[in-house]
Amino acid sequence: MGFAVLLLVGLVSVAEAADRDKLLSEAGVYGTFAAFTLDDDWAKEDQATRIAYLTVLRGVVDQHREKLAIDLYLMRGLSDHADIMFRVHAVELREAQKFLLDLQSSLFGRHLKAAGMMHGLTKKANYVPGLPDQMKADLKGASEPGPKPYAIVIPIRKNADWWALDQDKRLALMKEHTEAALPYQKTVKRKLYHSTGLDDLDFITYFETSQLEDFHNLILSLEKVKEFQYVRQFGHPTLIGTVISLPEIIEVLAQ
Repeated sequence: MGFAVLLLVGLVSVAEAADRDKLLSEAGVYGTFAAFTLDDDWAKEDQATRIAYLTVLRGVVDQHREKLAIDLYLMRGLSDHADIMFRVHAVELREAQKFLLDLQSSLFGRHLKAAGMMHGLTKKANYVPGLPDQMKADLKGASEPGPKPYAIVIPIRKNADWWALDQDKRLALMKEHTEAALPYQKTVKRKLYHSTGLDDLDFITYFETSQLEDFHNLILSLEKVKEFQYVRQFGHPTLIGTVISLPEIIEVLAQ
């Protein structure tokens, strides 16, 4: 499918807090985004059977949570591309693979059809060390408290001209990029994954926000900076939804 920008529903953390914090904050961690649709036979199962299969889903997630941070998104009702999506963080990519293999071979997983998959790796910031001190301090500012019910995933590819630039030129362009993004630092959280060589992409950018208008304005601002002319893919379509709990996801899919 052609998914490239995903505004997703239903972020549910199922990893232990300490494991999750470590996997989401450290460099050198793999991030996998795996989207699935439920097959036509899913609707033919009676509700009791669907609930039983969804209980199996919970068990598969629980089995892998010691090594993985797993987030689950509900997309059904807002997307014609997928029903659910998993964001999986792992120190070793093969651990994410083991989870997805167990998921797809489970009673629940047999009703899943792959709709799309992306892989990336978290790294230390390439350009932040070269930014002015005040800008570095501003980047450390905490986001506004409270839940951020919307999640957006944007895969990006840069053109050959970008990679041909020397570090100083790229730093100057990223300084302008950062200046454009800073006004939205408090309301739009961002996480970057490097995908070159791991996927057909160069980057996967993950956002969370409670204010979609701010996210909209952020993207408009970034499209105006010089660095954007080096972007050859800024994915689509856009999918939108709200965060719900795992019991709510089970309730929705069981119906």
